Amino acid sequence: MKPTSILGRYLTRQILFNFFAVLLMVLSVIMLFEVVELLRRTSGREDVSFWFVLELAITKMPKTIEMVFPFVVMIASMVTFWKLSKSNEFVIMRAAGVSIWGFLLPVLVTTFLIGVINVTLVNPVAANMYDLYETLEYRLKTRNPKAVLFSDKGLWIREAIDENNVMVLQAKSLRQEKGELLLRGVTILEMDRHSQPGRRIEAYVGTLKDGFFDLRDVRIFRAGHPTEVKNSLKYKTVLDIERIKENFVEPESISFWDLPDTIHFYEMSGFSAQRHRLRYLSLLVSPFLLCAMVLVAAVFALRPNNRRGGVMFLIVGGISTGFIVYFLTQLVYAFGINGYIPVGLAVSTPALIATLISVSVLLHLEDG
Repeated sequence: MKPTSILGRYLTRQILFNFFAVLLMVLSVIMLFEVVELLRRTSGREDVSFWFVLELAITKMPKTIEMVFPFVVMIASMVTFWKLSKSNEFVIMRAAGVSIWGFLLPVLVTTFLIGVINVTLVNPVAANMYDLYETLEYRLKTRNPKAVLFSDKGLWIREAIDENNVMVLQAKSLRQEKGELLLRGVTILEMDRHSQPGRRIEAYVGTLKDGFFDLRDVRIFRAGHPTEVKNSLKYKTVLDIERIKENFVEPESISFWDLPDTIHFYEMSGFSAQRHRLRYLSLLVSPFLLCAMVLVAAVFALRPNNRRGGVMFLIVGGISTGFIVYFLTQLVYAFGINGYIPVGLAVSTPALIATLISVSVLLHLEDG
């Protein structure tokens, strides 16, 4: 069956309607719990308004939705297939000579396009909104409505100088060589606990070694003072290479379109980009994983005879299988991050296994 045929367009409308309906319900539930939790956290805070709480919940929601997106697709597919079976539309289509694969093709094509849109359009928006959420969360903790939380677009590192001051270091490029970290285009900004800037240090190059940043071609800026120019400056720090690795930005906070440049940046710097590569490949594979969830839903919800009962068992079985697929996905991803298996194999295995098992069961049902 062609997706552009009359029956194909009908199935496309059905899956889209149920997808948006389930997504709206999930959004409402998540929003409700987020607002209640934030109101509990901010109770007694006169400086926090309800609109700030609402803004905080809204900016965090896209990232939460991304985690449950496969379940939304699977539940929407189960609802679609169950309705078509209950109304005997599936039986009529089969009697008209439409195979189960022709029936599933429009749904799979629509789901794949939803996955592509999610990766290319929704994911960048979710990443930007999560950056805003982290800034708002930082303002909530510091009780400073003008505080800024810096994000990692090259290398951004925060370090506490003392209990009242912090240092933020930014480097446009860095490279690890023989136990030393070489930085280029270094900017160090010292701020007080209210995130107000005090001194800014700019250096052309720098080296991290033995608890010091050895900076060269240095300029020091202070408000109300002339610019100081020095050939070199040793800046004390408690940072080392391992702590800098730990402070690299989380892959989930980077847009799909920015991940290739970030991976290249880390690899050129001599650091491991395993987590970022796995994140990028998992986003590329995610449309296929959504199609696998549709096939899993078809196994449990697509039945030519709706009078055999056991509807609750099928629903529970489908949802449980979805959770098992999600758990195995995270487990295999962990193996990929730690280097036990290749990253490409780690991201493709869950979708491939779920697809093969579902296709095998559907072939058995089709022949039966």
